[in-house]
Amino acid sequence: MRYTKQLIGRYKRFRNTNLLRHDYHAKYAFVGIGNHSMNNLYPVLAFLHVPLKYICCKSADKLPLIERAYAGVHATTSLQEILADEEVKGVFVSTAPQAHFAIATEVLKSGKALFIEKPPCQSLEELAQLLDLQKAHDAIVEVGLQKRNSPIMRVLKKELKKSKASACYNLKYLTGAYPEGDALLDLFIHPLDCMTYLFGEAQVKYAESAGCHTLMLILEHRCATGMLELSTGYSWNDAKEHWTINTVRGIYEMDQFDSLTFQPKPQIIMGIPMEKMFPCGKTTVSLLERNNFVPLQENNQIVSQGYYDSIKGFVDAVEGKNMRVLSSLEHLTHTYSLIENIRTLI
Repeated sequence: MRYTKQLIGRYKRFRNTNLLRHDYHAKYAFVGIGNHSMNNLYPVLAFLHVPLKYICCKSADKLPLIERAYAGVHATTSLQEILADEEVKGVFVSTAPQAHFAIATEVLKSGKALFIEKPPCQSLEELAQLLDLQKAHDAIVEVGLQKRNSPIMRVLKKELKKSKASACYNLKYLTGAYPEGDALLDLFIHPLDCMTYLFGEAQVKYAESAGCHTLMLILEHRCATGMLELSTGYSWNDAKEHWTINTVRGIYEMDQFDSLTFQPKPQIIMGIPMEKMFPCGKTTVSLLERNNFVPLQENNQIVSQGYYDSIKGFVDAVEGKNMRVLSSLEHLTHTYSLIENIRTLI
């Protein structure tokens, strides 16, 4: 019993010490302090102990409030003040989507690393301009399409490699009304980007706008075909994101980025489904599920939705600890091509 307690004590000390080992030396700045940033991005920076030197916003009235809330941070309305500071190595940008391209352009011209929330720009042409700037200044860029970095996406990507034949999928992305922006670019970019990440470049085989709030799509990839319902005609209180992916091996189901299950296909011999001849119980394997009972880091939605790994990956890349960036500007070429293809059809 005593030995067991000693082992438990050592494990707890190791776990606590490990949480304190995030060691970043460069200085960073954040442009924007809206609701999304304060709920999803700033908490990750605090958890990782990322040294934040500046917070930039449009309103001078907010400056004293920011400096009171974030000790040791200098609040400013001047982006140029930040870009002129050689101590700042990386800049986080999360403002109004329409402002992202202009701000990203200035940051890249300064040679600093850039973390830019989605969408980084408004068109494929603007994306090409940002790519040219990134290459010219050899800059590190991470785009905040964080779902690519979610634990479920890592597991699903690995699982899908096991299926050699083509797959088909059904995707529902259902939210409430979105009057403040462009739903296709600001919201639907998430599921469209996830599908291009999993299955590669896509062509639109069918597109129809149902009313002013819903898109019905059929997409064709090299190794998959998908049916999508993307809608702002439902409810934010009961928003849903659900995928069903049918492969030769079996069926994967993803719900809200909280759970991923796999149901193996029943055996078929000479075209005869054996489950009809020899009825047996359905087998469903849980590949990943967020534990809502235990409030640990890995069970936090900031982690399951991919925010934590996106920000950590960016800061690690800036400090030379890891150069793995999943959501670079270059990775988004297929996504923006798909969005522009959809626009021409609806």
